[in-house]
Amino acid sequence: MTGLVLEGGTFRGIYSAGIMDAFLEEGIEFPYIVGVSAGISNAFSYVSKQFGRNIEILEKYRNDKRYLGMGNYAKCRSMFGLDFVFGDIPHELVPFDYETFKQYTGKCLVGVTNAETGKPEFFNAFDDDDNFQFLRATCAMPGCFPAIMINGKPYYDGGLASPISVKQALKDGCSKTVIILTQPEGFVKKCGKSNVVMSQLIKRRYPEVEMLLLVRHKIYNKQLEFCRELERRGKAVIFRPSHALNSFEKDEKTLRAVWQEGYDEGKRRAEEVKAFMAE
Repeated sequence: MTGLVLEGGTFRGIYSAGIMDAFLEEGIEFPYIVGVSAGISNAFSYVSKQFGRNIEILEKYRNDKRYLGMGNYAKCRSMFGLDFVFGDIPHELVPFDYETFKQYTGKCLVGVTNAETGKPEFFNAFDDDDNFQFLRATCAMPGCFPAIMINGKPYYDGGLASPISVKQALKDGCSKTVIILTQPEGFVKKCGKSNVVMSQLIKRRYPEVEMLLLVRHKIYNKQLEFCRELERRGKAVIFRPSHALNSFEKDEKTLRAVWQEGYDEGKRRAEEVKAFMAE
């Protein structure tokens, strides 16, 4: 079984969306999908077979203050307008095809981080509710989102504990993986100042998250090296963008260009992916 593994990265995930749109056109479907943050959020439109939906949303609403703006902190303690992003958009503005989504016969997992244990957990995407509580949780980066409560437990961004969840795919029975990264070749993650600052702000309430913020660069680099090892052994096909994109890129033309790069790369390598899956 070949699994699709998706890294997050806020708006960097539009590259992944382009690839998945190419996969839709090429009839490439995976029996297993796992990812975190923007990666798995964009995958919902892939599973619902809605070509171009992710780039349409960003082009229409990236610079809408209801979508992203400091004023949202007063409403929902997040820089993102949570009810707008996960309510108004999928329910009314760019409707999400729930019916087609539910018809998917494979496994789709949303990676989250348990704020109390600091451990990754994976929720069945098809158990999510109409408020997309799982997607809210997997995107909930400390400082940008509040902890998201699910079944009485607090959760944060899945990328904190498991940014590239390829080991989960292997654990679940995948013998091969197609991995879509959102950073270019040669990228090495470092511990940013914002992580240090946020770790101090959050340590009293969630000490395990404090530790994750301070070591998440090490977790990422270790998982990235594991992906490279799988690629060397012929057990993984990896997609990477040609250059870095600002996680909070504002320019719609730039976002469209990165989507286009992903789409073109997905089309160019479609036969490679099909052959890999058939091996």
